[in-house]
Amino acid sequence: MKLIAIPVLLAVGATVAQEMPAPAQPLDQHRWLEQLVGEWDVTAEMSMGPGMEPMRMESTESVRSIGGLWIVGEGNATFAGTTFTSLLTVGYDPNKGTFVGTWIDTMQPHMWSYVGELDEAGKVLTLEAEGPRFDDPSRTTKYRDAFEVKAVDHKVLTSSMLGEDGTWTTFMRADYRRRK
Repeated sequence: MKLIAIPVLLAVGATVAQEMPAPAQPLDQHRWLEQLVGEWDVTAEMSMGPGMEPMRMESTESVRSIGGLWIVGEGNATFAGTTFTSLLTVGYDPNKGTFVGTWIDTMQPHMWSYVGELDEAGKVLTLEAEGPRFDDPSRTTKYRDAFEVKAVDHKVLTSSMLGEDGTWTTFMRADYRRRK
């Protein structure tokens, strides 16, 4: 009985292996994301509304690649006396023809779902999401995060929100410097 089971198991294993799709191979868009991988020191300035003093924050971000298809970035800071942790995921979905991703952090229960594109020059990745408004969390608006690669060891994140008048207002700029 044991001698019959071995060939049957080998045949089943071979059939399953033939039906498994090949792993996805990184495209140029995935390779673009690789330049964001690393250990970063971050200095940010935020304006939470007209007439309010800008807030400054220093933090760190650790970004790694998952299979050459995704990046995962974990940020850590102390913000207004509170420990702040964030988690960013970004990849490229060739079926949709767009970059996709998520953002979560320890200051809010909302998970941000990103869609976006790379500019023609290949320097700025713009991701858009919809989420709660700062002035009224029961309402939503569109947000835009633009990651600009300035140099191998320098990137800038600019965050903007769409106002009721249809204009985009920048509320944060963060400079990332790669740790040596």
